[in-house]
Amino acid sequence: MANIKKNDTVVVLTGKDRGKTGKVLLVFPKEEKIIVEGINFAKKHMRKRREDEQGGIIHKEAAIHFSNLAIFCKGCNRPTKIGFNALKDGTKTRYCKRCKEAF
Repeated sequence: MANIKKNDTVVVLTGKDRGKTGKVLLVFPKEEKIIVEGINFAKKHMRKRREDEQGGIIHKEAAIHFSNLAIFCKGCNRPTKIGFNALKDGTKTRYCKRCKEAF
């Protein structure tokens, strides 16, 4: 689960939005779900709470399971798997397993 982080570009692998790409907005590691910008819209019925607020049906992004997503590599221009390198100073870096480009 640690391979997809906020602001990554991901591709949807399955479901009604298969093939679409978007930027990760929120990550919920305990639920293993991710909210992606412009993907998996759900309708939410909202009541008017204040006089100046609009009520009605609102379209908003719903969470999608992380197994249905893959990171989009700009070097390969396609979805890829992620590898990890441990540096000597103890930090980890992520890289594309196809083209070895760092993220």
